[in-house]
Amino acid sequence: MSTAHLTASATPAGSSGSSTRGQLNGILFVALFAAAVTRIASIPAIAGLGLSPLIVGIVAGAIYGNALRDGMPESWAAGVNFSARKLLRIAVAFFGLRVSLQEIAQVGLPGLAESVLIVVSTLVIGTWAGMKIMKLDRDTALLTAAGSAICGAAAVLAFESTLQSKPHKSAMAVGSVVLFGTLSMFLYPVLFKAGWLHLDTVGAGLFFGGTIHEVAQVVGAASNVSPEATHIATIVKMTRVMLLVPVLLVVGMWVNRPARSAATTATAEDGKHHAPRKLAIPWFALGFLAFVVINSLHVLPESTTSTLNMLDTFALTMAMTALGIETRIAQIRQAGPRALTTGFILYVWLIAGGLGITWTVQHLFG
Repeated sequence: MSTAHLTASATPAGSSGSSTRGQLNGILFVALFAAAVTRIASIPAIAGLGLSPLIVGIVAGAIYGNALRDGMPESWAAGVNFSARKLLRIAVAFFGLRVSLQEIAQVGLPGLAESVLIVVSTLVIGTWAGMKIMKLDRDTALLTAAGSAICGAAAVLAFESTLQSKPHKSAMAVGSVVLFGTLSMFLYPVLFKAGWLHLDTVGAGLFFGGTIHEVAQVVGAASNVSPEATHIATIVKMTRVMLLVPVLLVVGMWVNRPARSAATTATAEDGKHHAPRKLAIPWFALGFLAFVVINSLHVLPESTTSTLNMLDTFALTMAMTALGIETRIAQIRQAGPRALTTGFILYVWLIAGGLGITWTVQHLFG
């Protein structure tokens, strides 16, 4: 028996107490870090760029994780990991309180068709281009595609939790969201006002909401067109957020397919029963759907919903900050340019393909 094993056996209670204390300290550290990040994100110059606390959190966390990580006790790592994993799932579920079925019904079939076509096509193109053209691993390609297709950083977080991928892969996907989403926020209104998009106010709402990455970036861009365009764009964007649930369920099945196939093959070869790996159903996605229903039924007072949304944003900021702390720049360097190029391919698709989809949707349902 090893010395390490003897030591562990001799002081189980003390070790457990110390471990729990370290985890709580780690969670508290991330919470304080996230509070500072939230304050920084509220600075007008940063808020004006459409940079949410989530994005500021992963950047600040990555800077700390790579430059000052040695200053954090090792025992706190469990708390950081808890924030980046379990707290993340809870926060993504509560994100459903921002969406209601009534709002989605307001834009009807045009908004739904726009959202479905953009999300499905962007996920397929992004995953294919990332893996086949840019030679990225499956997780990085999927995360980059999800951030562009659905709802930016929040989608990256949800996919990261389902795929159980490494933090640096999420950081690269978020980097793509920040760059191209921010570019859209400034470029789209200029193109619209110059008459290059050939869209009316409703079309602008569909296009902006269907193709810009983050919710804040959608609002920022559409507010430069008109209140009506902003309203339509926001609802279309939240319809894309709703699609997170079915997409995560499909991705969960796809990701687990090789494991199930391997178990079936092994059973056929040796005659023994090999249980297939349990399907990693993203239960937090079903929680998300449950909160959408709760929000749609208006069973919670508006003040309660507002408070929960504020707390949820803070929890998501904690998760993003923790992911940043766990990210290593050296790992990003290996695939960073390829992930960014994948994001650029998707950006070109969102503008060109998104315009084509918007014109088609308006022609069919207009």
